[in-house]
Amino acid sequence: MTSTTAKFPIPPLNLANILLAVGLAAIIIPTMMFVSQESWSQETGAHGPIVLFTGLWLLRRRWVVARPVMRPAPTLPIILLATICLPLFLFARITQIVEIEGYLMYGLVLIALYSIVGRAAMKLMWFPLFYLLFVFPPPDTIIALITQPLKILISQAAIGFLHMLGYPIGGAGVMIQIGQYQLLVAAACSGLNSLVSLSAISLFYIYVRHQANWRYSLLLSSMIIPVAIIANFIRVLILILLTYHYGESAAQGFLHNFAGITMFMIAVLTIFAIDSVLEPIWRRFNNRESAA
Repeated sequence: MTSTTAKFPIPPLNLANILLAVGLAAIIIPTMMFVSQESWSQETGAHGPIVLFTGLWLLRRRWVVARPVMRPAPTLPIILLATICLPLFLFARITQIVEIEGYLMYGLVLIALYSIVGRAAMKLMWFPLFYLLFVFPPPDTIIALITQPLKILISQAAIGFLHMLGYPIGGAGVMIQIGQYQLLVAAACSGLNSLVSLSAISLFYIYVRHQANWRYSLLLSSMIIPVAIIANFIRVLILILLTYHYGESAAQGFLHNFAGITMFMIAVLTIFAIDSVLEPIWRRFNNRESAA
């Protein structure tokens, strides 16, 4: 029987390690409380708790694999990295910028982990460490930079499709005019706020099922954004049609949120379905190449 301490070595109980544990707790606890209040209660960060628990589960699995190569890292790089990150973290903590504070806190945790296990072990645990970044909300400027062109694309595609079906619709950019109603396709309405959640859940699924085959994993990962765009296009169509046929109150009420949840679940199930169809084809193609 393998003991828990064999799998998860406990650092010796000395003054340095006690101070490190106390310092990390003082950094992690208030920041994670702040993140949970500011991000996890919103649509863009609702996946945060799921990512946290599944990420720690993945980290536990990889920790066992990385155990034989764990070595303490050199002191000088750790001091240099901490000297850079700690003042920035304190500044973000004072200014209450949740996006920056979360990432800098995580950076300090990675520095502490690196000091204990070393670079070789960190490389073996790279995916759980990367995946845990989804716990924190991405900066609004980056989200806007990514979603604005997609919002325009989805809005114009919806206008063109419904115009082709004979609906009295027009618009420019993210503004849509249908009948007597005028709609603004915001990130929440288009469902693009769910892009981060969909990416996190899909990457977790792909890694757990196909981590040994990185080429296929990369191919399947490339499907995430097209699936999200199609799902959000359908959501915008539903909201436009609800507004036109039943009025703004119907489109902005329960059906608005229900359409968002439904399309998100359909997008996740679509990734699973693509995998179930694509994997046998990929395996057959690779077998033919091996036989040749």
